[in-house]
Amino acid sequence: MSSIITVSIFQSALELGLMYALVALALFISFTILNIADLTTDGCFTLGCAVGAIVTLSGHPFLGIIAAMISGACAGFVTALLQTKFGVESILAGIIVNTALYTVNIFIMTSQVSIFGVDTIFSLAKDSFLQQFFGDWYKVVILVVIVGLIALALWWFLGTTLGMSIRATGDNAEMVKSSSINPTFTITVGLCLANSLTALSGVLIAQYQKSADINIGTGMVTIALASLIIGQSLIGNKGSTLRRVIGTIAGSVLYRFIVAVALRLSVPAEALKLVSAMIVAVAIALPYVRKKAALKKREFANYRENKSGREEKNA
Repeated sequence: MSSIITVSIFQSALELGLMYALVALALFISFTILNIADLTTDGCFTLGCAVGAIVTLSGHPFLGIIAAMISGACAGFVTALLQTKFGVESILAGIIVNTALYTVNIFIMTSQVSIFGVDTIFSLAKDSFLQQFFGDWYKVVILVVIVGLIALALWWFLGTTLGMSIRATGDNAEMVKSSSINPTFTITVGLCLANSLTALSGVLIAQYQKSADINIGTGMVTIALASLIIGQSLIGNKGSTLRRVIGTIAGSVLYRFIVAVALRLSVPAEALKLVSAMIVAVAIALPYVRKKAALKKREFANYRENKSGREEKNA
């Protein structure tokens, strides 16, 4: 096992897991809280990479992060607009925006952009005191701080009046109308917030690997869904919001460890999408299988009890 999981692999999986956890949190908002299947994720992730990389290339890494989040919020706004104002189904609205974003991303960065030789938040941290104190783990420290702050901010926001209105909209959009809550507004805010987190993940990945290409977001919704479901399997669907947020982050990190182990076991890189799909299928089916297994166990116990009672009666 030690030959499969090395310190460098553990560190890399942790770094990637924390960055991709932001996409999982985005799906936590749209899929779990709002009960909306938002398929904008793939294109929005690439949008965050593209916008962030271009702004970073001009010498402004922190401004690149802000610009990426704003662009992601704009993508979420368009998706919400199609749903709430034009009556487009949520899945179809996501597909439409995701398709349009491909052209937008091409306009922004053509097919690929490299940001080697310019400052990123990671290179700036490397030149600061962080590497002196934490060595090669300085990237992990930065990402823990970023993801931790996002998680706490999300937990706080979902506890506010607006956040609770968003949660109520996801539970029953028709009912909240009678409570003077505008579901159009809450859905728009929720999708803008979710897609801004997706774009934030994209720009962090772009600065982390110092490049971005047009296909970088392909299959991102599957990866995020796998992370979300793994997290829910770990902590369940119930519990406090903070616990569920932490579980989502843990699910993303665990997913990255699974992928790292798969790569160490010589699984071809082109087969990783298949591995992701299998993880999603297993994670979704596991609660159902457990429920059926528990039911069969009770049926078998009742059968044995009835059989024992008949044998005693006949005796």
